[in-house]
Amino acid sequence: MSHDTLIRSVVFAVALAALFVGHSLGDHIAQTDHQASLKASSGAAAWRALGGHLLTYHLTLTAVLLLTAAALRLPLSPVGVVAGLAFSALTHGLLDRRWPVRAVLRLTRSPEFAETTSPVNGMYVADQALHHLALLGTALLIAAFS
Repeated sequence: MSHDTLIRSVVFAVALAALFVGHSLGDHIAQTDHQASLKASSGAAAWRALGGHLLTYHLTLTAVLLLTAAALRLPLSPVGVVAGLAFSALTHGLLDRRWPVRAVLRLTRSPEFAETTSPVNGMYVADQALHHLALLGTALLIAAFS
């Protein structure tokens, strides 16, 4: 394994771990009740709520990523960070409209899972799984430019 490949692999692993922590904080702590309840509805208030959520989410995500990288002296490329965070903003905003999550569940022949609320909330579980997939892509982009 070359030195560059090793560095990219380490950047990927650390970025993914930091992104998962940042995601949990941004989606579950930084998001307000107002944003959560309105972001998937229609109208100007919904878009403001979604925009506010995306802003606080990505500020949280960025802070966790950069603080982790600084603590470990991890060589992050500004281009990689911007590319990764842009991908995250696009995918997170799309998934938070909720209809794409329902569409994926229909495509996988699990539309009833979206309506499940016990023992788990199907929409929430599917939403989080798709966000995790997007975070994988974000970490790959960050690492690709390292």
